[in-house]
Amino acid sequence: MGKKLNAKAVTKWLSDNAIIVMIVLAAIFTSTQNKNFYSINNIRNLLSNTAVRFIIACGVSGCLITKGTDLSAGRAVGLAACLSGILMQKASYGDKFYPNLPELPMILVLVMVMALCGLLGAVNGSVISMLKVPPFIATLGMQQLIYGACLVYTGAIPIGGLRNDYTGLATGYIGTRMLSNLTVIAICVGLFMWFLYNKTRYGKYMYAIGGNENAAEVAGINVTKSKILIYMLAGLLYGLTGFLVCAKSGGCSVNTGMGWELEAIAGCTIGGVSVNGGVGKITGILIGVLVFEVLKIVLQFLGVESSYTYIAQGLVIIIAVALDLRKYLAKK
Repeated sequence: MGKKLNAKAVTKWLSDNAIIVMIVLAAIFTSTQNKNFYSINNIRNLLSNTAVRFIIACGVSGCLITKGTDLSAGRAVGLAACLSGILMQKASYGDKFYPNLPELPMILVLVMVMALCGLLGAVNGSVISMLKVPPFIATLGMQQLIYGACLVYTGAIPIGGLRNDYTGLATGYIGTRMLSNLTVIAICVGLFMWFLYNKTRYGKYMYAIGGNENAAEVAGINVTKSKILIYMLAGLLYGLTGFLVCAKSGGCSVNTGMGWELEAIAGCTIGGVSVNGGVGKITGILIGVLVFEVLKIVLQFLGVESSYTYIAQGLVIIIAVALDLRKYLAKK
């Protein structure tokens, strides 16, 4: 009887985590075909890419847990990246966006960028919670609004000539040169979000709203205020992501961050955040984002044409959501 139960539990776990298992197996197969798959440079690249995607996924996760979404995340990252790049250009750069602008303190630029994105997030939360506009529609509209504003502001001109101290923030390493500054920042964000989700009223209210919004209101939770805070925090994290991405890339454009919201949603869903609300852990999100980044690298090492990688990523997103819905229906 015990063996049957164990076999059933293993089968259920494999079924619930089918995507993770398949991608891990694909990674193992790829490593047997190419020894450079486990090279130090590849691991560093994986960790750096995972770091920035993890931060944006943490922002999106709160929206998903409350049965919402945020389709403006990627464009907010792009806006933050462009604004950061413009304000962090070298004073001696010949094609400087603001020729007479003195070099600003890096922390001031970060605060300005995060504040702007936090404000946009608060607008999203207000429209969703106060005007009762569905999250999909509200954030889709904000996505287009941000992109249009960024196009007008930058004139679609690529931003370059960044200061060395700024780019060094993203390209520098800690100690053994295995953990980059980006990775350390992502770890700090992850620890903060874990504490927020598990040890504060913010987290308790968020999960309660995602579980049953009407019951949460009856229990005395200010749902409107909570949703505004959730989307505002998401915006703050998008601002941080954009600031780091621009430094990491050494430049940016209006297309920076395009489609990242879908990758963030995929990473969250693979990591156990339910699109039906009320479920999700920071550790799971990290695993989901990491696995999704491993998938990209596997496809590159296998020589899959870049055009087909979008097809593979799309299939992973669909399968991840389908598995999540299957688990939800099975509980009912």
